[in-house]
Parts: sequence; C-alpha cells; structure tokens
Amino acid sequence: MDAAIDPVDLEAFRKELPGHPAYRLAQNALTRAALEDVALDREVVNAADHSVSTMLDDWPVTNQQRTGRCWLFAGLNLLRVGVMRKLEVKDFELSQNWMMFWDKLERANYFCESVISTAERDIDERTVAHLLEHPAEDGGQWNMFVALVRKHGVVPKQYMPETKSCSDTSAMNAVLRRVLREGAGRLREAASAEGAEAARQEKAEILRVVHRVLCMHLGTPPERFDWQWTDKDRGFHRDGVLTPVEFAARYVELPVDDYVCLVHDPRPTSPMGRTFTVEHLGNVVGAPPVVYLNVPVEVLKDQARTALLDGEPVWFGCDVGKMMSNEHGLWDAHLYDYESLYDTSFGLDKAARLLLHESQMTHAMLLTGVDVLDGRTRRWRVENSWGKERGRDGFYTMNDSWFDEYVFEVAARRDRLPGDLVAGLDQEPVVLPAWDPMGALAR
Repeated sequence: MDAAIDPVDLEAFRKELPGHPAYRLAQNALTRAALEDVALDREVVNAADHSVSTMLDDWPVTNQQRTGRCWLFAGLNLLRVGVMRKLEVKDFELSQNWMMFWDKLERANYFCESVISTAERDIDERTVAHLLEHPAEDGGQWNMFVALVRKHGVVPKQYMPETKSCSDTSAMNAVLRRVLREGAGRLREAASAEGAEAARQEKAEILRVVHRVLCMHLGTPPERFDWQWTDKDRGFHRDGVLTPVEFAARYVELPVDDYVCLVHDPRPTSPMGRTFTVEHLGNVVGAPPVVYLNVPVEVLKDQARTALLDGEPVWFGCDVGKMMSNEHGLWDAHLYDYESLYDTSFGLDKAARLLLHESQMTHAMLLTGVDVLDGRTRRWRVENSWGKERGRDGFYTMNDSWFDEYVFEVAARRDRLPGDLVAGLDQEPVVLPAWDPMGALAR
C-alpha cells in the first residue's frame, strides 16, 4: 500500500466479505446480536464449575453504583469481615461515602502540592499535562486506602450513608475538576513569582472551596457518633460515643499497616524482585508512598491462596473488562473466540499488552474463595462491588487461566512473605512516570 488508502485498496477490501461465507455469516450475526453473545465459547461456559473447596463469604455484596470507588469498596469489604465477626452480625457495611469524602479532600491537597512542585515546568510538559488531565478521579490504590483509614478512621454506613452524588460522581467530579484546574493556574503563578509558601496561601482557599463542594454533595462527615447495635441473636450492645478513629481502633482488627502490594509486571523494563513506585501517585500528603514489589504471577497466587486458606479474603487489582461475562459470572482467558470470529490473530502476551496500552489495572475486588485440587489451584471466587444483579448474586468465578493474564496486584501480609521478598521490600523503589499503567487503578 501507499501512504494513503486509494480506490484500488478499497475495491480489494470490498470484495473480501462477499467471497467468504464465514464472513457473511459473522456479519449477519453481529448486525443482529451483541458481540459477547456471538463470540462466546459455549464449551468454556458449559465446562465452568462455580464450586470451590474453600469459600469464606456468607454475606451479600455491595454496590459502588456509577463510580470508580472499587478500591475503597474492596478495602472496606475486606475490613468489614472482621468487624462483622466482632459484632456477631450477619450483614454490615462501613461507609464508603465517608471514605470518598476524605479521599477527595486529601487528593485535592495532594494535587495542589504536585502542581506547586512542578510549577517551574512548561504547562504542556508531559507530567504537568498528566496532572491537569486527572485532578479529581475516583480510583485509588491499596496504600492510599490504608492512608485514609489511618488518618480518618471508618464509620458504620448509617452515620454517613450514600447520596446521589456519592453513587454517581460525574457531576460532582466535573465541578471539582473545574475548581482544581482554575486553582492550578493560580498556584503556578504564585509559586513561580513568590515561591511555595505563597502558593500554599492560595492553596488554602482552593481547599476551602473543595471542602464546601464535598459537603454539599456528600454531606458533612460526623466528628463522632453514638455507637450501638443488635447482634444476630438479637442481643443489644452499646459502646458509647466514638470518633471514627476510635471506632477503627476498636473494631478493625486487620493490621492494614502490615500489608504490602505485590504486582506482576512482566515488561522487560520491570525486573522481578524490584520495588517500584509511580510519580505523583497518592492521596494523603506525608503518608507512606505507593510501593509495589514485582514478583512472578505464581507468587501472587501462592500468597492469595495462603491467605484464603487462613480464612482471610484478599484485595486484588486486575483488568476487569477482558474476557468477562456478567451474565454467567465468569472470567476465563479463552471465554470469547475472537480469532475464529474475525479470522485474525490476537497474540499479545501480558507484557506486550501493557506496553501497547491494551491492558492495565482497571478494577479492585476481593478474592473470597479458592478451589484447590492435589495442590493445584483451579479457580477463584470473587466478591465484586457491582450489586447482586450482575454475576451470580454479585459473585464471580475466575478460572486460573484468567488470573495469569489479567490479575496484576494483590495486597499481602508482610509476615507471610518468604525472606527474600521481605528483603526486597527494603530497596529504594524505581520511580515510574506518572502515566505508567501501574498507576492506572488510581485513574
């Protein structure tokens, strides 16, 4: 071909479809039915077994609605398991709205500090452009979740329930982006002309407006609340007036500070056994940075399986939309036969998909079960946060083939790691650029 598509090329393209019965059949199907229905491999679906040898969940799923709060929901769903056991109740939720309020405020401050630190760079420099592109996102990472719990605590959902804007953040986020981008212009001017301290005087007014916007959309966070509850046997309990930090100290037994993030990043530029961080990835200024230890995918599986067998669910990050069926509640690396349908090959491996922007972390959930036969893991049970209408009452089955290809991260206890991995955590992390796909879950 020449640089431009010419009439000869177009004529060759046009003649291809009529000459192939399989192509015409595919056209007839795809113009009348959804792609996932046409490409679905029935053998994979029919062979799927949703039973697992270890299953921890006996509670209903939560629903993040039209938001990107998956990382907060997954984190709070992990914490609520221990809280439910301590309270002796069958169902319980911690306030996701509470966590999002403080994440939005803290992240606005984090954004302002990033703008101040890059004020001397050109406005169209790539890092500055990335910051301005993503000033008020819903996503986040495990370390960011821990930072919020440690600084602000948690509250039962009834003390800061969902609001319209909490369940659909689009309008509120648009306002926050406008406030923060206009503020960024003033911060850059002040920092360039008078320095960081002058810029922080300007920042105080920006954060005051952000706080006001958040209170209007999400409600005012309670400073303390009168905590009492009824257990599953109808026993009544009262624990007095608590602050959110006091509630977390008394009822959250999981040692969140002891968790580390393990990732499987097979790109040639990301050596195994090294720690990594992503520039300008965080929410609470002064909190420990987001740090990953890069390990083979089998290490992720070993750590997840060990935790589940010990009775503890596992927070993990993945590329959720690939090879997924909500109808069947299933993930499998071969769920859809796109190659046969389109008569082409899709041969990128996990590393190439990352490099070519075909894959990245997009969603966080909980592993709540695992099926192990003769020491080999066959499938995983997943608690999602999309409500009970999707999947099988909100739960999904992940075949082990999908874990290999599309799971990138798990939060694991440090004391469960072998000695060489613990030693690896002490390295100075390699700093990846702000736009690296390892930071995509926060966007």
